[in-house]
Amino acid sequence: MTYAIIIFGALLLFAIFQFNNLIAKKNKVHEAYSSIDVMLKKRTDLIPRLINTVKGHMEHERATLTEITQLREKIMSEKILTNDRFKWENQLGMLLGNLHIRAEAYPELKSSENFLMLQASLNEVEEQLSAARRAYNSAVNAFNNALEMFPSNVMGKMMGYSPKTLFTVEDEEKKAPEVSF
Repeated sequence: MTYAIIIFGALLLFAIFQFNNLIAKKNKVHEAYSSIDVMLKKRTDLIPRLINTVKGHMEHERATLTEITQLREKIMSEKILTNDRFKWENQLGMLLGNLHIRAEAYPELKSSENFLMLQASLNEVEEQLSAARRAYNSAVNAFNNALEMFPSNVMGKMMGYSPKTLFTVEDEEKKAPEVSF
């Protein structure tokens, strides 16, 4: 009888440990996603200032500026799926990179103090965003591993958890941007 109680107690403690471990990993994924969210918000707040600074100098680049504005509005909508958001954020990052490359053709813009300040701020945000994405992928990897490995996979199924999606870059976005002046 005492062995049964000891075994039951050990199993109960093990189950509690597994439960708490999965909850911690799930919360780490949410924390990492929130960090990305904060950086993306910071970037989308910088975009209107950057566009207004660039607008007067780059009249014939209006299509790029319009596309950046439209993507920003899509991203700011509240009811988007994580995968769609990541896709749009990747596109926005590419467009912003292209905008910086195209700005090189405008000497008066390149020397503008406001543009240089905004460009530096955007570069800093992009670096922080890159770090946040790595942290997110690390947290997702740990969570997904726990959902696939025994015995935590049993507890994960009982809790109704499913694997999270890693932040990835589309093949199209891995290509170097085409620069034309």
